[in-house]
Amino acid sequence: MPNFINPQHFDVIIVGSGGAGLSLALSLPEHFNIALLAKSHLTDASTYYAQGGVAAVLDKSDSIQQHFDDTLIAGASLCESQAVQQTVEGGQSSVDFLLDQGVQFTLDQDQNLHLTREGGHSQRRIIHAADATGKAISTTLVEKTRAKKNIQIFENYIAIDLITSQKVSTLDQSNRALGAYALDEKTEQVHTFLAPFTALACGGAMKAYLYTSNPDIATGDGIAMAYRAGCRVANMEFNQFHPTCLYHPKARSFLITEAMRGEGAYLRLPDGERFMLRFDERAELAPRDIVARAIDFEIKRLGIRHVWLDITHKSESFILEHFPTLHAHLLELGIDITKDMIPVVPAAHYTCGGVMVNEHSQTDLAGLYAIGETSYTGLHGANRMASNSLLECFVYGMSAAEHIQSQYDTSYIHPEVPAWDTSQVTNADEDVVILQNWDELRQTMWNYVGIVRTTKRLERALHRIEMLKNEIAEYYNDYHVSKNLIELRNLVLVSEMIVRCAMERKESRGLHYTLDYPEQSNELRKTILIPRNFRVETPLINDE
Repeated sequence: MPNFINPQHFDVIIVGSGGAGLSLALSLPEHFNIALLAKSHLTDASTYYAQGGVAAVLDKSDSIQQHFDDTLIAGASLCESQAVQQTVEGGQSSVDFLLDQGVQFTLDQDQNLHLTREGGHSQRRIIHAADATGKAISTTLVEKTRAKKNIQIFENYIAIDLITSQKVSTLDQSNRALGAYALDEKTEQVHTFLAPFTALACGGAMKAYLYTSNPDIATGDGIAMAYRAGCRVANMEFNQFHPTCLYHPKARSFLITEAMRGEGAYLRLPDGERFMLRFDERAELAPRDIVARAIDFEIKRLGIRHVWLDITHKSESFILEHFPTLHAHLLELGIDITKDMIPVVPAAHYTCGGVMVNEHSQTDLAGLYAIGETSYTGLHGANRMASNSLLECFVYGMSAAEHIQSQYDTSYIHPEVPAWDTSQVTNADEDVVILQNWDELRQTMWNYVGIVRTTKRLERALHRIEMLKNEIAEYYNDYHVSKNLIELRNLVLVSEMIVRCAMERKESRGLHYTLDYPEQSNELRKTILIPRNFRVETPLINDE
């Protein structure tokens, strides 16, 4: 039967509860009525699992220019200078914001913020909370958010689609975001959320791959919803594979922090050789794309299942001081990192592309913002440099808050929109169809669109993804929505975006490496996907 739940009205709707969404919520004025939607628990976001830290220029020996240059080098010259400048200049204010919220970072002997170094950085500029920075940030910001009376929290709500003025009325020549439909997983009812401003902070899409370091929520929801609503998406071919994910039958998606290599850990083959010296003069401190490809090459060359990460040459006190969480967790699995090497493999880790935004996190659609891994700001270019991503969340979260406040109109009237209609669908007869399509999609992406690509592999992937997309669309139209179905619908669309962008790029640059075009092109350009309902008169953004 149709769902006639009355719409809920807010000033701002935020979809996602990671660093980007929470920083936006906490930066908005307290007289704003805010809805915060999380499709699981508030802490179930990529931010929580980040072991590294936040990059910021805080030391006298460092400079904004050095951070800027390091980012451009890591991004294979494809970063957009305005976005890089805005982000690195926002380092100090982001750190101040986090300290004001009460995040407890690790201090050095002089009681100053301890700075570590990670791959691609020429200086120590990573603030951290031991080796569980994301957990410290996430739990602190969640606690602050729960204490705010103006923020209504909706846990276990998964957004289905954006509501736009064109969807409400085909006569409307303009187009803006009006809110979103979201499924309450517990009651299985679809609710209507309306607001003049909606922000997508849903994270990335690395669950498209069979092996990933990401939590289960990373299904590309924000990217898919924005594209369906008429927003452009850019650079989806650049998917970062973290070089060191734990290889263990009892550990799922467990990341070994890059800070371990930053503090001197070596990558070794079974015979003990430090092989990274053969691939890059920076060895273990080379950018992630180089390290991941080197590991992938050695695994395939030798026919082995993993390589080893070794920090046993450091003292036990050093290891326990810098990596207490990692040491305790691996000890439960029978690995003592003070004595034993760690088996590691690359895993899909970060979506460098996303929904195109400007310096205020505005998308092509009026009233719609995208922040964090959901967005394409131009910061990362062809490869994300370690710990720049958390910084991006806070810089753009605060920038979006300022812009929303400046655009807020007290006379705004919420339009009437139709409730979610379930009158033409039935209960699914066999959910095994969803499971089968999910597994087949992720296998296809892993085998054909992974660390090393070819044109033939991409063509095969696109052919199968198009078939899966049609099957999923038919299923979606016939049956009641569920969390798994919503995620699968989004993942297949985002996977198609990744493949189409990869096919467009006739070169190897950064995270996109193809055997058919092994050299870099002289042309610097981003790969843009334009949806059919994109409005030509929308002001162009990020088009340097």
